[in-house]
Amino acid sequence: MTYDYDLFVIGGGSGGIATARRAAQYGAKVAVAEFDRLGGTCVNRGCIPKKLMVYASHFPDLFKDAQGFGWSPVQSTLDWQKMTTAVNQELDRLNGVYQNMLDKAGVDLFRGYAKFLDPHTLEIEDRKVTAEKILIAVGGHPVKPDIPGIEHALVSDDIFLLKEQPKRILIMGGGYIGVEFACIMNGLGSEVSLLIRKNLILRGFDDDIRSEIQAGMENHGIRVLASSEASSIEKIPEGLRVTLSGNHQEIIFTDVILSATGRKPNLDNLGLENAGVEISNGAIAVDRYSQTSQEHIFAVGDCTDRINLTPVAINEGRAFADTVFGGQSRTMSYENVPSAVFSTPEAATVGLTEAEAQEQYGEAVKLYRARFKPTYHSLSGRNEKVMVKLVVEQDTDKVLGAHMVGENAAEIIQGIAIAIKMGATKKDFDATVGIHPTIAEEFVTLR
Repeated sequence: MTYDYDLFVIGGGSGGIATARRAAQYGAKVAVAEFDRLGGTCVNRGCIPKKLMVYASHFPDLFKDAQGFGWSPVQSTLDWQKMTTAVNQELDRLNGVYQNMLDKAGVDLFRGYAKFLDPHTLEIEDRKVTAEKILIAVGGHPVKPDIPGIEHALVSDDIFLLKEQPKRILIMGGGYIGVEFACIMNGLGSEVSLLIRKNLILRGFDDDIRSEIQAGMENHGIRVLASSEASSIEKIPEGLRVTLSGNHQEIIFTDVILSATGRKPNLDNLGLENAGVEISNGAIAVDRYSQTSQEHIFAVGDCTDRINLTPVAINEGRAFADTVFGGQSRTMSYENVPSAVFSTPEAATVGLTEAEAQEQYGEAVKLYRARFKPTYHSLSGRNEKVMVKLVVEQDTDKVLGAHMVGENAAEIIQGIAIAIKMGATKKDFDATVGIHPTIAEEFVTLR
């Protein structure tokens, strides 16, 4: 049978576009369907705009820090609309970059929702196309908890569209999205409360990271309402009235509520039942080659709910293209994938947590940890600490995990991730000469 395309990609996010370009480089005839701006969640509603706001949120502290180094005080106020306009202009530029990449690769772009009519046929608006291979890369979307009045809460997508900066904001959720936005809004000058169901934020991260960030957030003035939930939300003339249950049985008043309690794959209206694609636990079921229950249909990224990170989706997509169109069979490795939380203080991690290592290796695990005030803050006057930690398996001396809380943690852990990916031992770290005086050198001086 003759098809319109060798590969049709549903979703123009980072994973989908990376896959389409790689397949096209191998000579495949490729098309992408996207109903929204190119770049997906990361470019338009996640990584990029959020990181730009992180940068913006750091300036008040920098202005204050400067005084400790001899600079005169700075009086400055935030123009919220100027900041959000600049952020959105950068997103417009990036969308043009993505469009240009598709054009240069010779990939056709269909504007609209794509839906399966049968295993090889898709409908986009009023057009029908066929493809020999189909890749699903539709990502995910935020979901809200089912409580009375939740319609008054925003999700993370909405923060970038606010016309005015809220004076008070309540953030529900202790995952990295809730934590990052709590720190952003606090740094920008809003009064922030963070509502979490457990006693610590960032479930799944190393416990030292969790406790260090939470203590740092509280030190910066964020009120953390631990082991508590919102039981109802009511709109009143003065803003929003929230009734809490759990450890904090009280009523609080706020201007904005951000619900950051979870995300789920974008599977509605895809017509997966028409293609015979199986779903498991609300996500598309795939094997290690990203192949679904249909041998010619594949899926990558957040819609498969493996590791929901943009670089992972990109790597999954490129591995698929290399295997299917490039004749280079390979799979994505999910071991030692580094990640970061762009909170204040910042954190980054790679490899096993202390708890994971002890579960696998028991008493053979040895920990190396240091907590200290960095040189910068010896003059800034701020009470800021850095925590660095290595998790080591004693029998082999292999470094199983590296964790850090402090400024530039992500930049530092990115380099350390290479060493851990290559199987570095503690002796390898010890034999490496440190760059003095830096925070990063602590990783090679831990004893």
